[in-house]
Amino acid sequence: MTVRGLPGADLCVHCGFCTQACPTYLTLDDENDSPRGRIVLMKALAKGGFSAEDESLMLSHLDNCLGCRACETACPSGVPYGELLEAVRADTLSQRPLQFVSRLILFVFARPALLRLAMLKVRLIRATGLSRLLARMPGRLGIACATLETTRRPSHGIERRLPRPAVARPAIGPDPAKPSPAAAREAEARAHVAVLTGCVMEGLLAPVNRATERVLSRNGYEVVSAPGQRCCGALHAHAGQEAAAQELARINIAAFEASRAEFIAVNSAGCGAAMKEYGRLLAGSPEWRERAMAMAARVRDVSELLADAGPEPAAAATDAAVAVDHPCHLLHAQRLSEPPARVLAAMQGLNARELPDAVDCCGSAGLFSLAQPGLSQRILAPKLENIRKCGASVVVTGNPGCMMHIGAGLLRSGSPAVTRHPVELLDDAYSARSAQ
Repeated sequence: MTVRGLPGADLCVHCGFCTQACPTYLTLDDENDSPRGRIVLMKALAKGGFSAEDESLMLSHLDNCLGCRACETACPSGVPYGELLEAVRADTLSQRPLQFVSRLILFVFARPALLRLAMLKVRLIRATGLSRLLARMPGRLGIACATLETTRRPSHGIERRLPRPAVARPAIGPDPAKPSPAAAREAEARAHVAVLTGCVMEGLLAPVNRATERVLSRNGYEVVSAPGQRCCGALHAHAGQEAAAQELARINIAAFEASRAEFIAVNSAGCGAAMKEYGRLLAGSPEWRERAMAMAARVRDVSELLADAGPEPAAAATDAAVAVDHPCHLLHAQRLSEPPARVLAAMQGLNARELPDAVDCCGSAGLFSLAQPGLSQRILAPKLENIRKCGASVVVTGNPGCMMHIGAGLLRSGSPAVTRHPVELLDDAYSARSAQ
């Protein structure tokens, strides 16, 4: 086995700033489960000091890493830890096969027909109420069912709870559901945007995608389709399946190029972070490198586009206490904090405040919560306690994995609080104003 060189690893000066940002170090209190400790192990592996089959190296330490990249935010030396981790996992994958459940999920996500079938089956399980019934069972089955149950959404958002007008709107006068002439002129100046529909988002959280499209349109963007787009490949890259991630990236580049959209809107922090790094992922391909870099430059988290547009303000559609949690791949990988805050600030009267540990990982980390449920739940526990203490009824976060993982923890703990994406709240605010 050969491990590639680890450019950037020597930037680590072992200062220790990363340790207090690392969720596994704080949970396990083991230097080998800190970023600087793992870098020492990576370098030893590259030099032949360890074997990939060594349980003490891979299972107990490198496999424990969530890849949250909080250490990159804390690091004063600019160590590209996420890149190092993915490289080592890719080079050791043949010696350290993934768990069966992880291999199965990645296999399905890379194949559209299987993915559609799988999502149909899990939606049927949700529709029958079986996921609700089994959500509090112990072990992985209970966690999986609770995770599925938390994807359940109201049929039509806030509109389902608002009274219908007694009479039809008169034909004369302005229609509040339509933009004003000034807004229409501004809309002409806005860009064409293609939305990444994603795997979990479209399969289990499709209402969030529709809310994303409506909110972008409300703020003057023209949403266009991008037929042929696939899974972004983030899960594959994080797990070390580099070739699969590259193939998915190439398919997506071609699909979004054909859409001719100026921007690609992403409402999943993990997907957005991965797509913004397509240039690095395909850096070794002369045919695709420039195209990958060009596409990566067009990728925007939905909050970035909305912040650039304003966004258009509206009165909040809920007076419930809202707790704000930051997805790791939005805050640490994409380094975005101001745009999501501006989206929430657009909802006048929204009773929202950050959780005390809003910058800390929830323990979801893609497949991590299924591969290592015990450690994942230990990392989540302090966040659930903080949600309980602040008395929030709604937790907002801009990543489906975080929404589902936190939501499942809330459900299993008996909390009535629910998780929502920020664009859902903004869409509810716009819908409530239009219905008045």
